[in-house]
Amino acid sequence: MSVYDRGGPQGGPPDDEDNEDFGEMLRQTRDRAKRLQRFIVLGVIVAAVLWIGSGVYIVGPAEQGVVLQFGRHVNTTSPGVNYHLPWPIQNVVIVDIANVRRAEIGQRTVSAQGGQETRRILEEALMLTADENIVEVGLLVQYRVTDAAAFVFNVNNPEAVLHTTTEVALRSAVGKMPIDGVITERRAEVQENTRAYLQELMDEYNAGISITDVRLQVADAPDQVRDAFHEVVRAREDRERKVNEAQAYREDVVPRARGEAKRLLEQAQAYREERVRSARGESERFLSILEEYRRAPEVTRERMYIEAVEQAMADVEKVLITPTDSGVLPFLPLRSLQSGTQPSSVSQ
Repeated sequence: MSVYDRGGPQGGPPDDEDNEDFGEMLRQTRDRAKRLQRFIVLGVIVAAVLWIGSGVYIVGPAEQGVVLQFGRHVNTTSPGVNYHLPWPIQNVVIVDIANVRRAEIGQRTVSAQGGQETRRILEEALMLTADENIVEVGLLVQYRVTDAAAFVFNVNNPEAVLHTTTEVALRSAVGKMPIDGVITERRAEVQENTRAYLQELMDEYNAGISITDVRLQVADAPDQVRDAFHEVVRAREDRERKVNEAQAYREDVVPRARGEAKRLLEQAQAYREERVRSARGESERFLSILEEYRRAPEVTRERMYIEAVEQAMADVEKVLITPTDSGVLPFLPLRSLQSGTQPSSVSQ
């Protein structure tokens, strides 16, 4: 029943009590409206403060902040506390520029129960070499973001672009070499060619990416012919080992033979010098004896006779005596007396 239905029995105007109730209701309504208005204003203020404060952000020490205004790049901020106009006017993309990232071609490292395992991706790994053989290659690329703005804006999905470009660079490097070079002795060349070509493509795209390292994880023949190919490789390795052993033997024998030949030659030269000098000495000695013989033939003849006898009877004890006129041979056995033995007889 409304306040107008509270009149007298004839339905006349409300009395004073009804007027007071109606005024009270109006005051309460006004109070509630004022309180609601204050709450709305306070909520708007709080929301405005939160909206304005949402522009505060922190950039880490190894990061850069790319500020976007309505989707357009307007600024790149350095590490620390920074501010941008609240969304939807501006927003920021934080990019890590210090940590080294990685991408894999031909295989993927995934988490497993026992740790990590590597899964082969044959669609990426199988490639054609210069000699029209198929080789399975797995590659690990390590890279770092050098320009955060270029990384965010210049290419769409830069990780996917890097993955596709790495596969192109790897296939280009593998396609220029025979399968033996890719698998064995030219692996480093494949890595370097892939890294150089990949960096060149990234620079052309202006992707803000620097390639730090490229490593071949797998380089082998396909499963169907792997055993046969390994047999061929082992045979070649055995051939190289035999050649190296032969070269090592040659390097050992030839210098020694040359040294021995040089030693024999030096010995022959020394022997020749010795014989020549000995012959010269003998000839000079003979000439000196001849000169002495011409001066005193008797004395020289006797001396030569004595030297010849002494040389011929080198192992026989000899005593030289001078003949006397008495015909008696004076001989005193001094050596026998010194040894304590008595001679049985004395020669006369």
